[in-house]
Amino acid sequence: MANTKDVMILTGAGQIGLAIARRIGYNMKIVIGDKNEANANSIAQIMNNAGFDAVAVEMDLSCRKSILNLIAEAKKYGEIAMLVNAAGVSPSQASIETILKVDLYGTAVLLEEVGKVIKNGGVGVTISSQSGHRMPALSVIEDELLATTPTEELLSLDILQEKNIRDTLHAYQIAKRCNVKRVMTEAIKWSTHKARINSISPGIIVTPLAIDEFNGIRGDFYKNMFAKCPAARPGTADEVANVAELLMSNKGAFITGADFLIDGGATASYFYGPLRPQTK
Repeated sequence: MANTKDVMILTGAGQIGLAIARRIGYNMKIVIGDKNEANANSIAQIMNNAGFDAVAVEMDLSCRKSILNLIAEAKKYGEIAMLVNAAGVSPSQASIETILKVDLYGTAVLLEEVGKVIKNGGVGVTISSQSGHRMPALSVIEDELLATTPTEELLSLDILQEKNIRDTLHAYQIAKRCNVKRVMTEAIKWSTHKARINSISPGIIVTPLAIDEFNGIRGDFYKNMFAKCPAARPGTADEVANVAELLMSNKGAFITGADFLIDGGATASYFYGPLRPQTK
C-alpha cells in the first residue's frame, strides 16, 4: 500500500506537544515518541478519538539509537514533513547529568538526525525555555562551542562538566541556551532541504511538568514570577501552539534559525522590573 500522508514526529507526550499537534497535525500521520510508552499511548488515544491519525512509539531522547528507531518507524508511513520536539525534563525532575543528556545532548541529536531526512520544504520546532534567556551571557567562544560542536563531543565540553554546573537549574539553563544555538546551526543544514527549524522558549505554562515545579523546592519562586510579570498569570499550552502554528505555516516562511520567547514578560521583569534580583 502506497504512503499517502506526510508524517509529523512529536516527541514528548505532554500538554504543549499535544496542543501543537492538534493545531497543525490534521491530515498527517503523527508518530508520538516518549520515554513513557503509556504517556505516548494516552496522547495517541486522545488524538485518535478526536479524528487524528496517531501512533505511539517508545523513545528515549538521551539515546541516539532510540532516536534513529523513532525516525525509522516514522518513515514507514511516509516522508517526515514536520518535527515537534516537546520532550525534556525539568530542574525538579532530574539530576544535572540527566538534564544534560536529555535536554541538551538529546535535543541536539534529534535536530541533527531529523534534519538529514526532513522532507523538502519541511519544518520543525523545538521547545526551549525562558530559562535560557535568564542566564548571564556566555562568551562568544562558549556560544559557538554549544552551537557547532559535533553532537557526540558535546557532553565533553569543559563548560558542561559538573564542576562548572552549580545545580539542576543551572544545568537546565545552559541546556536551553544550547537548544537555541543548535537551532541556529541546524537551520543552515536544514536549508539544503529548503526546510526550516525554529525554537520557542515558553515561560510558566500550566502543564503537569509545571505543576511539579510549583510543588517543588522552587514553587514559591515560580509563583512569584508570574505574579510579578506583566501578564500577571501563567500561560497555556494553546498560547504556545499559537506561535508554533505561525512558525510551521507558510506565514512563517521567512522565519528560520530563530527563537521566540513567550513568557508573559517575565524575562523583561527579571532584567528591568520587579522580578530583578536584589543586590545587597
